[in-house]
Amino acid sequence: MNLVYLLTGSNLGNRVENLNKATELITLRAGNLVACSKFYQTSPWGPLEQPDFLNQAVAVDAFLEPQQLMELLLGIEEEMGRIRSEKYGPRNIDIDILFYGNKVMKTSLLQLPHPEVHNRRFALTPLAEIAPAFIDPVSGKSISKLLSDCQDPGTVLQFN
Repeated sequence: MNLVYLLTGSNLGNRVENLNKATELITLRAGNLVACSKFYQTSPWGPLEQPDFLNQAVAVDAFLEPQQLMELLLGIEEEMGRIRSEKYGPRNIDIDILFYGNKVMKTSLLQLPHPEVHNRRFALTPLAEIAPAFIDPVSGKSISKLLSDCQDPGTVLQFN
């Protein structure tokens, strides 16, 4: 088993329901749920003329290898009705692998750790809630340190 940190996001439809459904499907098909952050309402990344996102960090003890997990997550997005029409555009569900243990790799389908995690306050804030001491294998910094160093001006607010 491998401890994997994921980020789920949604800015279309019932955002809470979308994130809960994604987490349910992930844990049914990929491994045991270890932790979930609270929900965070976040400003969009990329095109700003779209609704705010809800994001949640999820830790899973996964039994799939990285490529298999990525394929599974893309399948869950498709099953939930995600349509990829615009990069960084609105979507009902988005599931990213932020960290797969300490694995560092790059393929045509997947780069680990996620190449932009250190630049994204909307990913680091919920991740810092569930794994503040986790060390990024590339930078050698903890998630808390990455968050404190993050220059992303985006808004991230805990969602009630």
